[in-house]
Amino acid sequence: MKTKERIFHAVLFEVLALMLILPITSAVTGQGASDLAIVGVGLSLFTVVWNYVYNLMFDRVCHVDRNERSLKTRLLHTAGFEGGLIFITVPTIAWFLQMTILQALMLEAGFLVFFFFYATGFNWLYDRYQPYQSWIAKA
Repeated sequence: MKTKERIFHAVLFEVLALMLILPITSAVTGQGASDLAIVGVGLSLFTVVWNYVYNLMFDRVCHVDRNERSLKTRLLHTAGFEGGLIFITVPTIAWFLQMTILQALMLEAGFLVFFFFYATGFNWLYDRYQPYQSWIAKA
């Protein structure tokens, strides 16, 4: 992927994720949607940067064409990406939402389960349909 497509990929990933997870998280935690939105947007901005850097590094290490990557490769990709986020997200969530580290860790565990499946599915579908090429590059 070139830089513009990487940015498109990361932003599309985060926007769709926020649309799915904010209402669910608000209902489950009882936290206000506005507080969760602030945390979500802040973490999404961080995640967009991490997404770009991580995928650039992953592509340099994984020498298999994107549309030929196996499920095992996709699962390893997702596990590495999500694992890298834990160190920043848990303390940030605990601080901003005024909860304990344990509560933030439990919330993060829910996010990790969601994002593990979401990221695997999103990236698999993205590689198959390549929306950047279909929607943007041809416009």
